[in-house]
Amino acid sequence: MSDVPTKLQPIFDQLDKNTDANIAKLATAISYKAVSADESLRQELFKKADYIQSLLENLNCTDIEQFALGDEKPGLPLPPVILARLGTSPTKKTVVVYAHMDVQPASIEDGWDTEPFELHHDKERGLLIGRGSTDDTGPLLAWLNMLEAHQQLGLELPVNLIFCFESMEESGSIGLEKFIQEQAQTSGYFYKYASQIDAVAISDNYWLGTTTPALTYGLRGCNYYQIKVDGPKADLHSGVFGGCIAEPMIDLVQLLSSLVSSQGEILIPGVMEMVAPVTEDEKEIYKSINYSVDEFNESSNSKTCLFDNKEEILMHRWRMPSLSVHGIENAFSGQGAKTVIPANSTGKFSIRTVPHIDSAKLDALVIEHVNKQFAKLNSPNKMVCELIHDGAYWYSDPRNASFTAASKATELVWGMKPDLTREGGSIPITLTFEQELKSSVVLIPCGRGNDGAHSINEKIDLENYVKGGKLLGSYLYYLAESDK
Repeated sequence: MSDVPTKLQPIFDQLDKNTDANIAKLATAISYKAVSADESLRQELFKKADYIQSLLENLNCTDIEQFALGDEKPGLPLPPVILARLGTSPTKKTVVVYAHMDVQPASIEDGWDTEPFELHHDKERGLLIGRGSTDDTGPLLAWLNMLEAHQQLGLELPVNLIFCFESMEESGSIGLEKFIQEQAQTSGYFYKYASQIDAVAISDNYWLGTTTPALTYGLRGCNYYQIKVDGPKADLHSGVFGGCIAEPMIDLVQLLSSLVSSQGEILIPGVMEMVAPVTEDEKEIYKSINYSVDEFNESSNSKTCLFDNKEEILMHRWRMPSLSVHGIENAFSGQGAKTVIPANSTGKFSIRTVPHIDSAKLDALVIEHVNKQFAKLNSPNKMVCELIHDGAYWYSDPRNASFTAASKATELVWGMKPDLTREGGSIPITLTFEQELKSSVVLIPCGRGNDGAHSINEKIDLENYVKGGKLLGSYLYYLAESDK
């Protein structure tokens, strides 16, 4: 770590002293099975929101409120969005901090080495393992850990903070965009005490690799689709009906195979023609990034990469679209042999979007392609292809005041300049914040590229968890000192 400014050293020391207590908080937060995609676990989201609210209350935050967003469907309420603030000084800058409380599904049967909702501290390797440790419960708590250190030292923050914590990010942030739009009005929550929002800070992504910290100035968007094929009224026995009936699963598999090649090439006409061309200046950026094929293989825990050099890997991860097939509903997946013909089958896939793909035009191209392919099958079954949800891509200026402050903080805490990266994942609300609050958004990742978000054995390095609080706190100080 570089020489720490006098005003920050006590905060860094306090965070170190609080390490055990902060690990305990992470263990409690992870224990809630806050899986937004699982309707049977919906109450866990409410319980976790109550726990996070209790932490905010302990930090003397004000105007803490859980906002109801209505029902996802009849009888299934959406979990709340928490808004809270710390500080209302008219002479200080105001920063909105966004994070999400929900997590991806996880069970020991998926291949986890430990129970996913019981934090496992691997002291030998310095890892904190559990669902949500890096996405996004750990980084959320890193913000609060930093605030607690200030409180314990009797120090004021150099900026005003507004917290916005949601519970449906892993399911497309249902209801959040409209909520932000409403609260961004003159009479809304965000402008109750602030004439303007100076920055929005998000820590919901990761370093590119495992050795060099990063700041992220671009995200791919995500359009999510499903194809449903309906056939007979009920499941049938293949020994009686096989070869005599049009099987929905067979139709579906052929349709899915028409979308993308095994080499990752999108086969839907017109999609690639919308992509912004790669410039020579952009190519130079990839050359300077500290990354390797070996690091990519480590992060994927495999040697299945389609490319043999970092430049192509980075371009296809950041600024080229991709199409992924995610699953098939109503397909037999248990052990043993079951000779059933499913009466219907639904396939789900997504396309990661990039500049300059138009979302509405993409939807039209996808649906037109699937309809044409289904017509070629000459099947008596019925088929429908539809958009489930979408989120736009995002791209920012990595040299504005907020990114400059984050870069200084990164160099202070980690002793090296961060890579300026784009990312392949999506955070749907990023663009909404930028547009509605008329403010720049900065993505400051806490975790590393091999953390395994959305995968088994998700972890965050203890070092990253502790330094995460230091990084985010330093960012606020440097931002407060900036001209804008």
